[in-house]
Amino acid sequence: MSKSPSPTAAELAILRVLWSHGPATVRQIHNIIRADHQVGYSTTLKMVQIMTDKGLLLKNERVRPQVFTPARAEAHTQLQLIDELIQRAFGGSASKLVLRAAAAKRITPGELAEIKDLIEKSKTP
Repeated sequence: MSKSPSPTAAELAILRVLWSHGPATVRQIHNIIRADHQVGYSTTLKMVQIMTDKGLLLKNERVRPQVFTPARAEAHTQLQLIDELIQRAFGGSASKLVLRAAAAKRITPGELAEIKDLIEKSKTP
């Protein structure tokens, strides 16, 4: 499986729409995005075309209007972005990322409990 390119911030906004709402036409994507971002329809259309060319979206051409879906699951994309961040900003150290997030108080008590549970589970063979 080849690695897809990392999505930009604008591309992530489109992917979030599709991950949360399911397959959609450009018009449907645009109507959801414009609730939070001032963007023209032609811009949304161009972004979807670029994302399809980059392999970030899949296009169902058997229906009209065409319906788009993410090429990768949300978790896969998140892991790809985290791995890139760890490599670029933390010299490959995942622990430095977690420690920095904890020091910045970006981890809630509930999330900290989840992390502790994951650590405990990983210790068990």
